[in-house]
Amino acid sequence: MPARRHYITLIRKSLGERLTIHEGTAPNEIYLSLRHESMGTLPEICSLLTRSLGGHFTTLVANDERSLNGRFTLYYVFSVPVDDIFLILQVPVDPRHMEVPSVSTVLESANWFEREMKDWFGIIAFPNIHRLASHPDWPEDVHPMLKHFDCRTAVPRVRGSLDFRRVEGEGVFEIPVGPVHAGIIEPGHFRFSVAGEPIINLDVQLFYTHKGTEKIAEGMAPERGVFLAERISGDSSFAHALAYCHAIERMSTCTVTRRTAAARTMLLELERLYNHTGDIGAILLDVGFAAGAAAAFELKEQFLRLNEILTGSRLLRGIAAIGGNRRDPADTPLKREALAETLAQGKKSFEDLVDLIMSSSSVLDRLETTGTLKHADAYRLGITGIAGRASGIDRDYRRDHPHCAYADLAFRVHTCSEGDVLARLNVRAAEVRESFALIGQVQLQESTGHTRPVRAAVPHLGQALGYVEGWRGEIVHWVMTDREGKLFRWKITDPSFHNWRAVKVAVRDNIVPDFPVINKSFNLSYSGNDR
Repeated sequence: MPARRHYITLIRKSLGERLTIHEGTAPNEIYLSLRHESMGTLPEICSLLTRSLGGHFTTLVANDERSLNGRFTLYYVFSVPVDDIFLILQVPVDPRHMEVPSVSTVLESANWFEREMKDWFGIIAFPNIHRLASHPDWPEDVHPMLKHFDCRTAVPRVRGSLDFRRVEGEGVFEIPVGPVHAGIIEPGHFRFSVAGEPIINLDVQLFYTHKGTEKIAEGMAPERGVFLAERISGDSSFAHALAYCHAIERMSTCTVTRRTAAARTMLLELERLYNHTGDIGAILLDVGFAAGAAAAFELKEQFLRLNEILTGSRLLRGIAAIGGNRRDPADTPLKREALAETLAQGKKSFEDLVDLIMSSSSVLDRLETTGTLKHADAYRLGITGIAGRASGIDRDYRRDHPHCAYADLAFRVHTCSEGDVLARLNVRAAEVRESFALIGQVQLQESTGHTRPVRAAVPHLGQALGYVEGWRGEIVHWVMTDREGKLFRWKITDPSFHNWRAVKVAVRDNIVPDFPVINKSFNLSYSGNDR
């Protein structure tokens, strides 16, 4: 791969004395190993990878590798979209000195990753020492992602209080909301500081739905991991399962058939369709536009029923498999007819819905300039997916890191510059139209081969990234196997983990009654964030 050789040469010339460089198993991965004596330059190197090489911080993986090499290792992953390259910076951590320099001073997008690393592994990115994932009643010295920790252990709880930023002054009040909410929304605690109705500050406590997914996976056969991946976030069942399969396939150098790639593309876009239309309906419901909300929810239901006809599952579960798909969503005339009819009707109904929204001045008045996330803040925080694109961040893994059949399809990545609730709705609407077009292109392609899973020879001590552009944004999984070819470490990065901090910024100076629609315009996953 010429681009990979170019980056290796470039990095070797500029950082060769600090790094050892080697190619990964996957053709677009480069591993950079930081020498221990150069640990103090870690923030500088991360800054160089972003500012000079055009990398975007993607995820941080902490790994307890003491049973393999006597140390911990951190993997800082950077996406270079212009050349479809991933730079993976490996940093060794001595178990006797569980501390590294914080990179969040130069990469604010790494802040939550560093804090989570401290909670789960006990590795401190100094001076970033605040808790994130572990709640106040969790013992400070218990780190559940260490290999010797048994996930069946009943951990004794301690006394503690939530650490929120205190805003003081005349007329300032705190409004606590949650963690238990009305309806079926998942738990999360929000603490508003307000002066009258305007919001001065918002703090968020999440991880009430932490399921220990990454810990449960340790020692699991790779084939079983697919079913666990489907349950990371229910509304992204297929995207998460596919990102996991993608990692195993890239590690195994397993190639899927063109028909499998086309079917996977179609299913990703079907998942995007039902979620985007549902979100548009939820936004309209929160501003009291019942007619528009009802039309959107009816359309979402049509797409969910189509999913069931094509795959047997409304949420597209039980389809993805390593090396293929368990079912072909378009293998019978009945399925193809249902797909064509639903999409034709859906296009017309969706355009009628958009016309209805845009003709309502009261709706537009509620959405315009509400919950604005400026481009500078979105870039600084590393916001991804629809939330980033609505604030002018032109990134989309379908184009930047092509997977499935996207490299052979024509589509446009839509962005807006306003960054408000209306912009996020408009990005969704534009992506719905692109999904209709992409599914149409997939149907016209001459797809050869079958979709049945082919056996992947999963290597021992292998590692690779898997990724897809889910409907919320980029989903990235990093998987490493042990000496027997079973799962040793599985790091799951849902776009919600990047984007929750955007909500805290977007609500400032807005009024409390607008919080529901601002929050709904991001519609982040508690389960995907907490894992």
